[in-house]
Amino acid sequence: MIEISPWVIFFASIFTNNMIFSNFLGMCSFISVSNEIPTSLGLGQAVTFVLTFTTMLNYLIYHYILVPLGLEYLRFIIFIITIAAFVQLIEMLVERYFTNLYYTLGIFLPLITVNCVILAVSLFMVIRNYTFLQSVGFAIGSGIGWTLAIAAMAGAKQRIKNNKLPKGLEGAGITLIITGLMALAFVGFSGIVQIQ
Repeated sequence: MIEISPWVIFFASIFTNNMIFSNFLGMCSFISVSNEIPTSLGLGQAVTFVLTFTTMLNYLIYHYILVPLGLEYLRFIIFIITIAAFVQLIEMLVERYFTNLYYTLGIFLPLITVNCVILAVSLFMVIRNYTFLQSVGFAIGSGIGWTLAIAAMAGAKQRIKNNKLPKGLEGAGITLIITGLMALAFVGFSGIVQIQ
């Protein structure tokens, strides 16, 4: 089996295997927070930061604690505990040092804990048997890809904010249609490289 370069995994996770557009993971905060670009970018940065560091922590915990002790079956619980503890720490730091961002993100900052992208990246790294560097590249790329997706959605929503829409398309309806169209556009990148 050919080992995939961490750089290939990084770029593939941004474009060809974007968590939003190819796996449709992380949709709840994607739909609800993508109203303004600054808020979307703030949440995207927070997700990328949490994603990167929890993936690294989960990699080390899995390979150096769970596997040697034969406790691989506990990975779901351990990964969730690691993610929750790390997000709690980040929430306290953001509240203390970035008050405006804390109040802008509101309830969605602690909800990063239950953003399925965070857990999915840790599980994919185990399932795909990535090395540490591949896992880090995958985590950073997935976070950047998620940020790109939510910022693009915020830009599209701002463009149509003052337009008249049919009653059935207002709110989540138009968001899901735009998401589908963006996903189709990202499918154009899928011939470049796929990571499995």
